[in-house]
Amino acid sequence: MRWSLFLFLLVALPALYIATLLVLGRGRGPLTECIWLGTLGGDESEAFGVSMGGSVVVGRSKNADGRWRAFRWTQAGGMQDLGTLGGDESVANCVSAGGSVVVGSSENAAGHWRAFRWTQAGGMQDLGTLGGDESMAYGVSADGSVVVGAAENADGHWRAFRWTQAGGMQDLGTLGGDESTANSVSADGSVVVGMATKKVEGFIGGRYERRYVRFEVARIFRWTQASGMKELSGYLYRPQVTAISPDGRYIAGYGYKSLWFEPRKAFLLVTRERNGSVRAAVEGLLAMWGDDGQELW
Repeated sequence: MRWSLFLFLLVALPALYIATLLVLGRGRGPLTECIWLGTLGGDESEAFGVSMGGSVVVGRSKNADGRWRAFRWTQAGGMQDLGTLGGDESVANCVSAGGSVVVGSSENAAGHWRAFRWTQAGGMQDLGTLGGDESMAYGVSADGSVVVGAAENADGHWRAFRWTQAGGMQDLGTLGGDESTANSVSADGSVVVGMATKKVEGFIGGRYERRYVRFEVARIFRWTQASGMKELSGYLYRPQVTAISPDGRYIAGYGYKSLWFEPRKAFLLVTRERNGSVRAAVEGLLAMWGDDGQELW
């Protein structure tokens, strides 16, 4: 009897202690609060952006009809459907630091996706295109005055854009190829980063069989009003840019170190001013690349 009681206490007391820690949130790690944001009447929702203080969250949610709709969430008001530009679906991709300006993309009445800028006072504003049918907004400055993304031009090519209320949608160009897209913008709206295509051509093959090839590759770009679009990719293969720091100096993304088959790795580009031009060095995150500080020309 005593042994049975001893074994019971040996198992039950540690289990009770662990359960108490989990319930009271007194584990060794930092306290974390998970707030489920709900939906707009459907089964799913996804969050893509959050304001500086965390008081505003934006993303997309399915409504009762199963359509994806852009939302803006606050603790007081819950999840707000931002509507569309006349079509069925929309998505909010980013929000300003103060949470008052939301940008994303929405279907219009013709079924084309168009970049939008939303405010409480003005609602959802169509930012237009560069002469084509569609556009997408991916980033916004801290005060919400500058929006970046990609839009189709008259030839049907996607081009990176920078939008302001005064200047409208500005084509940022390419690196010599046909297409580009702007993925993020600095807090003051002066530095834009993204991807652009570059034409590559030359002869390949051995001594007895050579042929001329011409194709386009994707490269990272950094844009400012003064310098225009500049390539920063250097030796990175198949890179993708995902974010820029508020001051515009640090650029994050992922890519490959070589053409050989290997897992893609996260990277951090650190831009530096030198002799009036901007250079960038790559820093491997979590020591995944051993050559930290290699300069990109």
